[in-house]
Amino acid sequence: MPLVPLSDLLQNARREGYGVGYFEAWDSYSLEAVLEAAEEEAAPIILGFGGMMTDLQWLDNGGVELLGAMGKVVAQRARVPVSLLLNEAQTFDQAVRGMEAGFNAVMLDTSAWGWEEAIESVARLTRLAHARGVTLEAEVGRLPDATEDGIDASSAQRTDPARAAAFLAATGADCLAVSIGNVHLLTAQYAPVDLALLEAIHRQVSVPLVLHGGTGLPPGCIPRAIACGVAKFNVGTLLKRSFLQGLQETVATWPPAVNVHDLLGSHKEADLFTRGKAAMKASVRERIRLYGGSGRARKPPTV
Repeated sequence: MPLVPLSDLLQNARREGYGVGYFEAWDSYSLEAVLEAAEEEAAPIILGFGGMMTDLQWLDNGGVELLGAMGKVVAQRARVPVSLLLNEAQTFDQAVRGMEAGFNAVMLDTSAWGWEEAIESVARLTRLAHARGVTLEAEVGRLPDATEDGIDASSAQRTDPARAAAFLAATGADCLAVSIGNVHLLTAQYAPVDLALLEAIHRQVSVPLVLHGGTGLPPGCIPRAIACGVAKFNVGTLLKRSFLQGLQETVATWPPAVNVHDLLGSHKEADLFTRGKAAMKASVRERIRLYGGSGRARKPPTV
């Protein structure tokens, strides 16, 4: 199936009242886990890879192109609507190379940039993206990170509704990631999300909204978040934890003598990474149901 524009996926989700999950992958096994989960749930999905947790030198030495090629191959065999996102590119050049590598959606991480620099770069990138038929995700605000001691809010900045509207007017971005108390990497507790702030942002802007830090979002907040314009939820940390747990449980049951060819990279049932993939796929399916995406690929899109 050809890639579907991310803007189309999100606009349809807004009209139908559900959220689309972006479940961040890092290799072929995790990428296939996301697609297989979406197909089993008959749900539209966003495949892709992220730059925030990836070595910058590796990305700049051909990593972006390698991820794009892998993503295109997997996405093109999808039986559900799929977009392919390069999430949180760390430089303008990486975002451009992502488009050239086949990603049909890109997001440039400007969370630590100055206001004018972010507007100038995102506006320029939006023009380049739209000329290629690529969706551009922007952000206003900055999420805190989870730490061993709790939440490091020292550099966090919640999204101001008026500034969000001004940013979109100046850049023409297609969707907007916002900071409302959501937290990157949070697993020990739920994030203290401010749904009143989200509602205020929704009143100021018309584009679909995005919540990063999906691992730590309270499940009970999801329906209201969707009602307040959120059409995309980003999930990453939960998936790696699930994958790792699958690996650990498999290694713990290994016999003294093993066939290394079956256990590593065979894609057979005995493959260590296939076990991790299965555990991750279960987590993705749970999140698709939470966001209301199950069965949506069986319905024709709303016109």
